[in-house]
Amino acid sequence: MALDCAAFADGAQDDNYPKPPACSYNAAMNKPSSAIAVNKRASFEYFIEENFVAGLALEGWEVKAIRAGKASLGDAYVLLHHSEAFLIGMHIAPLISASTHHSIDSTRTRKLLLNRRELNHLIGSVERKGYTCIPLKLFWSHGLVKAEIALVKGKKNHDKREAIKDRDWQREKGRLLRQH
Repeated sequence: MALDCAAFADGAQDDNYPKPPACSYNAAMNKPSSAIAVNKRASFEYFIEENFVAGLALEGWEVKAIRAGKASLGDAYVLLHHSEAFLIGMHIAPLISASTHHSIDSTRTRKLLLNRRELNHLIGSVERKGYTCIPLKLFWSHGLVKAEIALVKGKKNHDKREAIKDRDWQREKGRLLRQH
């Protein structure tokens, strides 16, 4: 009997049926996860202090490419300049069917749409407290592309080694518990 995430979307579950499979299903929101791209190295490289949600100013071909899953946050960062926030280094690969009469720059600077209060808080934290601002993930919200950005502090090498030790210990502990 094949199971998928959509079979459990209505929340009805009977004792005769097995538990739902592990998938990108957000039980708290009672709907499938809408993450587009995730910056996996962010939690390894930085201590995440505070999160914000920002809109993105995108062109039409970029939205189409994001719908096709062609976005990457690998080397992206947020630049705060003249009381505005910009996302730099995010790569969106153009679709093969993209128009040829447009000059397509896959890593162009994209403007982040934030409230003035949020911008002032970000600017103050980056300039005075020594924080950095990076994107954590891209996701869909009511048909619009949003970016989750975070104020972070960089980790030192010994912090990274400690994180690796903790991760290895959790993995080994899981193996030991499964064996016994």
